[in-house]
Amino acid sequence: MLSTALVALDSTIIATAVPSVVRDLGGFSQFPWLFSLYLLAQAVSVPIYGKLADQFGRKPVLYFGIGLFLLGSVLCGFAWSMPALIAARAVQGLGAGAVQPMGITIAGDLYSVAERARVQGYLASVWGAAAVVGPTLGGVFSEYLSWRWIFFVNLPIGAVAVWMLHRHLHETVHQRKHTIDYAGAVLLAVGCSLLILGLLEGGVAWSWGSPVSVGIFVLGAILVAAFFLVEKQAAEPVLPLWVFTRRVLAGSSLVAVGVGAVVIGLSSYVPTYAQGVLGSGPVVAGFAVAALTLGWPLAAALAGRVYLRIGFRDTALIGMVFVLAGAVLTLGLGAGSGVWEVAGACFTVGVGLGLVSSPTVVAAQSVVGWERRGVVTGTNMFSRSLGSAVGVAVLGAVANAVLAHRYTSAPDALAGQLPVNSNGTSAVLDGSAGSTPALHEFVRVALSDATHYVFLSLAVVAVLMVGAVLLMPRRTRELTFL
Repeated sequence: MLSTALVALDSTIIATAVPSVVRDLGGFSQFPWLFSLYLLAQAVSVPIYGKLADQFGRKPVLYFGIGLFLLGSVLCGFAWSMPALIAARAVQGLGAGAVQPMGITIAGDLYSVAERARVQGYLASVWGAAAVVGPTLGGVFSEYLSWRWIFFVNLPIGAVAVWMLHRHLHETVHQRKHTIDYAGAVLLAVGCSLLILGLLEGGVAWSWGSPVSVGIFVLGAILVAAFFLVEKQAAEPVLPLWVFTRRVLAGSSLVAVGVGAVVIGLSSYVPTYAQGVLGSGPVVAGFAVAALTLGWPLAAALAGRVYLRIGFRDTALIGMVFVLAGAVLTLGLGAGSGVWEVAGACFTVGVGLGLVSSPTVVAAQSVVGWERRGVVTGTNMFSRSLGSAVGVAVLGAVANAVLAHRYTSAPDALAGQLPVNSNGTSAVLDGSAGSTPALHEFVRVALSDATHYVFLSLAVVAVLMVGAVLLMPRRTRELTFL
């Protein structure tokens, strides 16, 4: 629970501070990289950590992940520019790739399917606490101290987590020789990085149809295709393809992709919407995000009891009703909405995700033995991280495209005063660009339109998630041990 708190607190605290970071370091169009590079580093490292955990045990891998995460936190705290902060976030992501899945894997090792219902509630309570503490601290640090403290606060938590693990976690490892698929890991990392680079910078650093854009997408697609070919030949693939041939595992992984995209979409753009469009302060905007991560653990604690009675898939389908309802509520948000409406929509989505995420993860763990549980859990976490990384890239492209269109089609009276690109949006909204009331209002409405299309994209993702849940078998007894 303590090690999970590192990732949970970091996930909830940084979103509130993004506007303050942008004001200090600049680069509004680049801020999605703070999330996407972190998540990409986490995603590509998770399968490797899962393989290492099956070979050497969970404890040393978790130690390494905590140490790397804390190193990245220190580097983030001392970052002097947006590129430096983005690079430091990548180091954090490499550490998070071990921390979060190892916690879930250890719970799968220690407890039976029935007991995991209670344990999942304990782990989910960490996210509930982070939902309240994280945005509050993020808002307080940003408004009264410095956004840099949102990273330094990880140090004491990590130190206590290592001490507790050293004293109380004892495991017996049945070691056998494993081979690490380094070629597959490199192809996956570089291929995904290129695709996400193309999505984030397309229409910003270069036009979508330019040779640079086309070349990046083509090369990224070739490397990803080569990755799948390598995985077929690898003795122990970093991402075993058999995972995607079982309905339980394939459905769980696809659901995780959607969960990652929805969570990062709301976490990234709700604070920007609340502060930039509604004019709320960082603390109030933080509570709007907190509603999302508060509804999640409450529902996750209940989900354990529900799926033992009606099965994993039906529990997840109930959750999808809430996710879809919350997505519809976000579509009704506009420039004149209240913060309580934002919080209500986020809470509804959070309840749905709590009923979707826990059952699908436990279902995946329940069909494999100890020697494969690390890989299966790692694959699920990889899918969620990949969904978040790709999601923030796509949503960033959507938001930047809408803002660019609004700026180029502005009234003649404002055309010369508008930012040349989305990087100047925050400067106009906080008044540092000497904006007039008319210019400020136009940019505020443009940002409202951009976030509306982001929320519309998330609604589409929610619909696709329903299909992923339906891919899973309906009854628990249909899950066969692999």
